[in-house]
Amino acid sequence: MLEVDRLSKSFPVPAGTLRVLDDVSFTLAPGGRMAIMGPSGSGKSTLLSILGGLEAATSGTVRLDGANPGTMTADERALYRNRRIGFVFQEHHLLAGCTAVDNVVLAALAIGSVARDIEVRARRLLERVGLGDRLGSLPAELSGGERQRVAVARALVLSPRVVLADEPTGQLDAHAASMVTELLVELAAESGGMLVVVTHAEAVAARVGTVRHLIDGRLVP
Repeated sequence: MLEVDRLSKSFPVPAGTLRVLDDVSFTLAPGGRMAIMGPSGSGKSTLLSILGGLEAATSGTVRLDGANPGTMTADERALYRNRRIGFVFQEHHLLAGCTAVDNVVLAALAIGSVARDIEVRARRLLERVGLGDRLGSLPAELSGGERQRVAVARALVLSPRVVLADEPTGQLDAHAASMVTELLVELAAESGGMLVVVTHAEAVAARVGTVRHLIDGRLVP
């Protein structure tokens, strides 16, 4: 279960303090899905960064299955991100010199050598996202939609407890955006994980399921 309790985040600015998140609370049960919408600069990406252990909150807590990344050491947070969190960003962030399958299995390198079952899962995931015939292709040889599908497979290869997607379809056409959204929902559901998607697209939010809005730092229905 993902439990977010009274989460706040402020940044120092020349005029004083900028409060980006203000007393944000929600709970997501295993298998749960939520889309977060809101204007640019409303704190959506900051919220995902805190949920994923990339950034510290000013106050409040995040607990994933009882684990609180805010109390972890840097090494513990790195392991938390690697084993429990799957990230999908607007930019695919694939390594240009690595093939599609290599980009997916790279997610496992942080915990040591890549086990055979991880490589098998990577290939199966790429087949599931329609790239079974592109396993050896480099990112430059793939379309934007195909690169994002590789990024989805990479996020799911270690069966994370939570998938955090930050504008994952922002640079895709309508057809590719629909396909990527369907894949995120279906594959996260199959693994029993939770899914949180930040998006400006109403069609994407509607497909994810529960929709919340981040306005003036507060999460509202």
